[in-house]
Amino acid sequence: QKDRSQKGHGTSVTPVQDNLRWDVSWKEADKICNFNRRYAERSGYYRRTGFLKEAQSSDQIKFYDSNTGKLLFVAPIGRTMTDFLSESKKHGWPSFRDDEVNWDYVRILPDGEAVSVDGTHLGHNLPDSRGNRYCINLVSVSGQPESTLAQIDKDL
Repeated sequence: QKDRSQKGHGTSVTPVQDNLRWDVSWKEADKICNFNRRYAERSGYYRRTGFLKEAQSSDQIKFYDSNTGKLLFVAPIGRTMTDFLSESKKHGWPSFRDDEVNWDYVRILPDGEAVSVDGTHLGHNLPDSRGNRYCINLVSVSGQPESTLAQIDKDL
């Protein structure tokens, strides 16, 4: 499958961005996003970053591909931030539902692996009694938005 094929930098064309959000580890992000098909950051890793501080003061957060800056997820949709954070805490990773996925850029492979259209490993679909639940590595969705990247390039 082309989503899993080797490219210029593992399964992606480029390494992860230099300026990832929430102070996530660049090294961990590059390993998980580009040189991995099945492993994840440690359970609860997201709780040791700056993510919770932003989430607790926001009604909604946008999550961008750590390689490309494409918008992949928006949460919460159809539930509260408290519900989103509670479910994420229960499972150990940010946990998204179908309505929170940007299907223009996210694919779920037959084995349940979640990837971006550009080859970034995101996590896995682990359905439960409420439907599809996408357990996603925070390091995979900590990118700066494409528009911010374009402005940074312009300023350089």
